[in-house]
Amino acid sequence: MSILAINEQLLRAIGVGVAVVRASDLQFIFHNGPFAEWFGTPDQGGTLRDYLPDLDPKELEDVKQSGLRYSVELEIKPKRRTLIFAVSVSLANGLSDQVLIIECQNITRIRELESMIDSYSTMVERNTRELEREKERVERLLLNLMPRAVYEEFKTFGVVTPQLYEQVSVVMLDFVGFTDFAAKTDPTVTLSELNDIFTAFDRIVEQFGCERIKTIGDAYLAVSGMPDPTPDHATAVAHCAVRFLRYLERRNESHPHKWQARIGLGMGAAVGSVVGIQKYVYDVFGPAVNVASRLQVFANPMNIVAPEEMKFALIDEFQVSDLGRVEIKGMGEMSLINVTSGLKVLQSGKRL
Repeated sequence: MSILAINEQLLRAIGVGVAVVRASDLQFIFHNGPFAEWFGTPDQGGTLRDYLPDLDPKELEDVKQSGLRYSVELEIKPKRRTLIFAVSVSLANGLSDQVLIIECQNITRIRELESMIDSYSTMVERNTRELEREKERVERLLLNLMPRAVYEEFKTFGVVTPQLYEQVSVVMLDFVGFTDFAAKTDPTVTLSELNDIFTAFDRIVEQFGCERIKTIGDAYLAVSGMPDPTPDHATAVAHCAVRFLRYLERRNESHPHKWQARIGLGMGAAVGSVVGIQKYVYDVFGPAVNVASRLQVFANPMNIVAPEEMKFALIDEFQVSDLGRVEIKGMGEMSLINVTSGLKVLQSGKRL
């Protein structure tokens, strides 16, 4: 087998089409099988421009003059499918007549793979963004169900260790006449009213560094002193309670539905943890919660009742009055106090 035949087989095997043309008139001197298969068999007297019309004449002239290589990607459509070729034109040195060597490689599959990779990368980026958004939504949801410190523990370890907090304060609010209101009012209106009010309560609770634990129908429960200890937990919940009532008073001035609430405060120990394994809910229970829950029943509408043990923690910032001893079912006799705003009244009648 001749050297020429061996070279022809090698070039065919690696998928490279080769042609040799005279530099002077660009007529073919040689072409191999892949070149003819892709671009057609050159006719007698045919020129390079006849078969590769997209080659830039100026670039070809530069190759002849300077000897620099000219590389370009060309698209052809021999049948139905568009093929992409990497074409390189170079000047052969050391010959009596100048000739140009044209090397063509079918890179269609490479470009298709690159396009597939780009498409896949775009899809992966889009899915990653969607996953990030979904992760943020889940995180926001969980942060609405539990304090951030508890969420961080849950995210890291997958469980939440029940914690006993020796000293916390609790505020429990319950609306007066809510059962009758809900029975007689359109559910959409009821939900809209509660959503509006509880959203305002959430802002108040956040303002005083407390944690809203949950709502149970029309009842609203928030705590201070957990999961992070707070030295002024008693005054924090009392401030929240006063602001709750003040908000309702102002709201009632401009809304058709007039809301009144009873509020109970409690202080003492409480346990906090996530309850359940399917619908995760962070809950708080213990003496402090029981006291607040029971005492709100003894409050007059738009009043705040607290156990006497909170008196010395509140007396510097609030107006506190004794209500006497009351028998509370399941808790025995307890001395109660009434808590009102500590804002002083000026002669003009305006509050500070």
